[in-house]
Amino acid sequence: MAELPEIETLRHDLEREVAGKRIKSVEFTGMKSLARYQNRKQVAARLEGVKVMAVKRRGLLLLFKLDSNEYLIVDAGASGHLVRAAAKDAVPPHTQAVITFTQGGQLRVVDPSEGGLQMAVVEIPQLVEEFPELADHGPDPVDDPMSWLAFADILRRHQLKLKTFLTDPTVILGIGPIYSDEILWDAGLRADRISNALSSQEIRRLYRSVVETMHDAIKHRGTSVGDDPWTDLAGKPGGFQELLNAYGRDGLACKRCRGVIIKKKFGGKVTYCCDDCQV
Repeated sequence: MAELPEIETLRHDLEREVAGKRIKSVEFTGMKSLARYQNRKQVAARLEGVKVMAVKRRGLLLLFKLDSNEYLIVDAGASGHLVRAAAKDAVPPHTQAVITFTQGGQLRVVDPSEGGLQMAVVEIPQLVEEFPELADHGPDPVDDPMSWLAFADILRRHQLKLKTFLTDPTVILGIGPIYSDEILWDAGLRADRISNALSSQEIRRLYRSVVETMHDAIKHRGTSVGDDPWTDLAGKPGGFQELLNAYGRDGLACKRCRGVIIKKKFGGKVTYCCDDCQV
């Protein structure tokens, strides 16, 4: 599943590639990506002829700002891909939507694993009403930079295990299984440590790790791992998987202490860590 660095990479590429372009036509191949609607032609009609003014991000949602005072929302879900293509290029299987621009070229929305990719068109003033989860989320570690003192205040207001703290979008936005494991490894902290019981030094380490890990992952254009790896707008994988220290490295030597990275269950999900140097 894409996390904040992957979605931010897409947002940056989309801003460059499609902002300022007018939509000529939209074809939805089915209703799987339009769970909010009953008629795909009516949704397409709201998009055809409008111009994409900008591409924004709210958490893991991509927001295409349109000159119709609406947003086209794309939630990539667990396995969605956005691909820039020429009209003559073969359309890949599991394509959910094809957006053609008047200046040529297409944007294709693909969900090969049918992992819940969703699209919607909403009036800009109605965004939070249509997506109420946006009203109840924590700070974005990239778009909402904060001081370590503000971060410490958030930590101390919660009594959560650190893995839960990092992956709860109502606490911090956009961090999932990959980057939470990387952050905790980098900070040298166990996943089951309690958020409001850290020392000032440990808070500083965790704060630095959150900020640096997110920005480094964006710099390297995301992480591509697993059977259906994430790819950017050009269909290319990210590069941060080459720099992973914990996630997916079970059985390998820890890069810090030469212990062994282990995989274990945490809250019903898998986490990767080093029991020797994460304390």
